[in-house]
Amino acid sequence: MTDVPRRRARVRAPELQGRAWLNTGGKDLTLADLRGRCIVIDFWTFCCVNCLHVLDELRELEEKHRDTVVIIGVHSPKFVHEAEHQAVVDAVERYEVHHPVLDDPKLATWKQYAVRAWPTLVVIDPEGYVVAQHAGEGHAHAIETLVGQLEAEHAAKGTLRRGDGPYVPPEPVPTELRFPGKALLLPGGTFLVSDTTRHQLVELAADGESVLRRIGTGERGLDDGTAERARFSEPQGLALLPGGTVAVADTVNHALRRFDPATGEVTTVAGTGRQWWQGSPTEGPAREVDLSSPWDVAWFADRLWIAMAGVHQLWTYDPEDGTVRAAAGTTNEGLVDGPADQAWFAQPSGLAAAGDRLWIADSETSAVRWVERAGEGDGDGDGFVVRTAVGTGLFDFGHRDGAAEQALLQHPLGVTALPDGSVAVADTYNHALRRFDPATGEVSTLATDLREPSDAVLVDRDIVVVESARHRLTRLRLPEEAVRVDPVAHRTQRAATDIAPGTLRLDVVFQAPAGQKLDTRYGPSTRLLVSSTPPGLLAEGGGAGTDLSRELVLAEGVTEGVLHVSAMAASCDDDPANEYPACHVHQQDWGVPVRVTAGGAARLPLVLAGMDEPEAS
Repeated sequence: MTDVPRRRARVRAPELQGRAWLNTGGKDLTLADLRGRCIVIDFWTFCCVNCLHVLDELRELEEKHRDTVVIIGVHSPKFVHEAEHQAVVDAVERYEVHHPVLDDPKLATWKQYAVRAWPTLVVIDPEGYVVAQHAGEGHAHAIETLVGQLEAEHAAKGTLRRGDGPYVPPEPVPTELRFPGKALLLPGGTFLVSDTTRHQLVELAADGESVLRRIGTGERGLDDGTAERARFSEPQGLALLPGGTVAVADTVNHALRRFDPATGEVTTVAGTGRQWWQGSPTEGPAREVDLSSPWDVAWFADRLWIAMAGVHQLWTYDPEDGTVRAAAGTTNEGLVDGPADQAWFAQPSGLAAAGDRLWIADSETSAVRWVERAGEGDGDGDGFVVRTAVGTGLFDFGHRDGAAEQALLQHPLGVTALPDGSVAVADTYNHALRRFDPATGEVSTLATDLREPSDAVLVDRDIVVVESARHRLTRLRLPEEAVRVDPVAHRTQRAATDIAPGTLRLDVVFQAPAGQKLDTRYGPSTRLLVSSTPPGLLAEGGGAGTDLSRELVLAEGVTEGVLHVSAMAASCDDDPANEYPACHVHQQDWGVPVRVTAGGAARLPLVLAGMDEPEAS
C-alpha cells in the first residue's frame, strides 16, 4: 500500500468546462462563483449503478451541510446515448439529483482532473484547492469528516461563506407515470407498473393508460402496510409469485417487497434496507441478509431469481423457507461464462424465464445471456451454468443486426420471452426493441423510435413496451419481419494511458479518513484483484491478493489493452476505548485503457482515497 502523508497538498482546482449546466436556472457556474464554499465534485454517468449508489450516499451530506457545501455533478458519458443532452436532462430528473450538474460530453473536465473511473469524488476547499480524491463507493463518512474540518478551519480564517447554494429545481411536468421501470401483466388483464421516479407502483387498466390505483405514498422510504401508507425507493422489477402475489425489486431500498393485489398490502420479504458490502453474508434468513440494488426479478427453477445489479450477481429467494443466497457471479464486473459460481456479470438488469432458460439483460456489457441447468462437463456451479448469446464485454456496443457473434446492442435493460422461443430485448440506449432467435443465431430489430425502453410485456400477439423516457406504455404489433437498420458500432472512448514495456508498478492509493485506521482485527483489510483484456496483456501479476501495490509484468508483443483493477479497503474508528468501533468499506473497480510504448510511465497510481504524492513517499 502506498504511504500517503497526511499533509494537505495545495493543488489549484481546474475550471469546470462542459456543454451546459443543469439545475442552475440557466446560469453557467465558475469556481469563482463558489469561492468560500466547500465543493464536492461528483464525476458520474447515469448507466453506472455505482454512481447511483454514490448519489444516494451524498443525499444526507447535501442536506446537513446545505449552507456550506455545494455538490457539483459532472456528467461524463460512457455510452453514446449518454452524450445526448436530453438524456442527461432526463437522468437528472429520474434520479432526483438536487444539485447543479455540468453536462460534459467530451470529458473535458474529466481530463482536467485526471479522473480514471466512475464514480470519482473530488473535494475542493473554500479557497479553491483540491484537498482529496475518492474513487468508488463508501466514502460519504470520510467526506463528512473532511467537510467538518474544512468548515472549522476556514471559519477561523474568515474564508468560509455560508448561504444558499446555486441549485434551482426544474419545473415539474405532469404525467401519469414518471420514468417507469418495469411492467407486469396481472391475471385479470390489467398492468402493474413500477413508477420508479415517483416511488410507487401503479395499476393501469387493460388499455395501458387509465390509472386504477396507486400503491405507495409517493415519498421515498421503506414502510410496509396498506397501499395508502407503504413507501418504496425507486422500485423496478416485478414478478408473479405462486399464489398470486407480486415480488417487487425495491432497488434503492436494497430490499425485496411483496405486494398482494387482492388486499393492497405491501410487506418486506428480503433485505435489511442496508447495501451489501464485500465480506457480508451471501446467504441466510432473507430479512437478515443485505442486498445491493436488486433491479429485476423472475420465477425460475422453483425459486425467485434476483438481478443484483449492485454487485454484478444473480441471487435467489426461496419463499418456502424464507432464505436468500448468491446463485451466480463472483462480484467481479465483466463477461465470463461457465459454472454459475465462476461467471462474471456487469449490472444484470433484466430477467425473463422461458422453459429451461433464464434470459438476462446484462446491461454494462451490452449483452444478452442465459442461465440453464449444467450438463455433463459444465463443472459444478451448484447445478447451473451461464452462457452468452450476444455481447463481447464492457467496451464494445452499437446497433448491428445479423449473426449473434458480431451483433451489437447498447446497454439493454429488459428481456421478454416470445412464443416462438426467441427473446425480445429492450435495447435501451438504442431506443429500440431487438430480437434474438436461438434457432438461427440471428439478431434483428423489431421496432425503433422508442425512448429508452426498459421492459416489455407480451399480450396476445402484441408486445407492450415500457417507454421509460416517454413516461408511458406503448403497444406494438409483433411484426412478421424484422425492421432493417443501418449498422453502427462503437467502442468506449477514453484516452489511453501510455505505459512502458516490461514491469509496471501498480499503486492503489488509500489513506484512511481522519480518526480511522485500517481494520486488521480479522486479518487483512484490503483486497486487490487484477486482470486484463486481452488476457495476454499480462505475463505476470494478475489475480487476487491483499497488498494494494503490485508489480505487473507486461507481455512482449501486446501493444494495447485494458487493465481491470478492483480494490477494497475497510477502515474503523481509531478509538481504543470503543469496543465496537464503526467500520466502513471503500471499494472501486477501474477499467484503465493502456497503450504500451517506449517512454511511457513505469508506475500506474489509482487513487481509492486520499492524494497521490509519490515524491513524499
